[in-house]
Amino acid sequence: MSDRFQQDLAACRDLLRVGSKSFHAASLLLPRRVRDPATALYAFCRLGDDAVDDAADPSEGLAIMRARLDAAYRGAPQDHPADRAFAHVVEAHEMPRELPEALLDGFAWDAAGRRYETLDDVHAYAARVAGTVGAMMTLLMGVRRHAALARATDLGTAMQLTNIARDVGEDARNGRLYLPRQWLREADVDPDAFLANPVFSAGVASVTARLLAEAGRLYTRAESGIAMLPRDCRPAIRAAHRIYAEIGAEVVRAGHDSVSRRAVVSSRRKMALLARSWLPAMPRRAVAPEPPLAANAYLVQAVPAEELAIAEQSLGERIGWAIELFAQLEERQKIAQRTAQS
Repeated sequence: MSDRFQQDLAACRDLLRVGSKSFHAASLLLPRRVRDPATALYAFCRLGDDAVDDAADPSEGLAIMRARLDAAYRGAPQDHPADRAFAHVVEAHEMPRELPEALLDGFAWDAAGRRYETLDDVHAYAARVAGTVGAMMTLLMGVRRHAALARATDLGTAMQLTNIARDVGEDARNGRLYLPRQWLREADVDPDAFLANPVFSAGVASVTARLLAEAGRLYTRAESGIAMLPRDCRPAIRAAHRIYAEIGAEVVRAGHDSVSRRAVVSSRRKMALLARSWLPAMPRRAVAPEPPLAANAYLVQAVPAEELAIAEQSLGERIGWAIELFAQLEERQKIAQRTAQS
């Protein structure tokens, strides 16, 4: 790597050390060949988040970040360490533009105060702000298999659903509501009344429980993807998986009350989970690979499919590959049909 890139990386680390302490700590578990580009990626994402949150007009902040993204993909990044480092990573890892573009779309949805009526709507938001990060991190690890990308986007989505379940009260007090409004009404909770006066109730608890159940389903689906990653990357991803799942468990222990309190995993518990992350999960019975969530499918399909050496695979791997291929073709047909009907 060039001296200039190393200098830019150092500046990115300083940015994240102050503004993204959780990422800075978690990144230490990654091998350096992944940690360095991940640092550049997260620094650029941090700039995007700040540009929207800190701007008097969020749309202006988004326009600025889209221009910076354009410049990075032209190979002529703006004169900022994060922009230069990000442009280097984009080229080195052949990062499809659709992935960081999707993240900016998520920021735009927040700026517009988008309403989320159904679980599918919440999935679509989570795909943009978290599923896309899972896909990009997988590429930084050198993995481009669609099966692995599908599970990575599952994990990102599960983590975002956990964030939503943990921050129900905090988000509402900031005028934001990510729980499915349809679910709230089914639980006799008026979404707008709750936003105006965020008070914990049995109805809100039941909706939070439903969202955590969906997160749990996706955490389970994501487990098989960890084995598809390079061995030296698995502990970091396993740690993220377990720590975020534990956040959800804390919400459950609090009676699903994340309105009057915020679930926190103690440092001692985090250390125990980090220690366990070096141990693989118990092997599960082999199952056919599942396609990505509909909301995440376009992220997976943005990455050109990696050609597999079928002759070198076991019979089980060949069958799994065929099932995955047919699932992808079916999903593309559904998308094409929806597009034709719209």
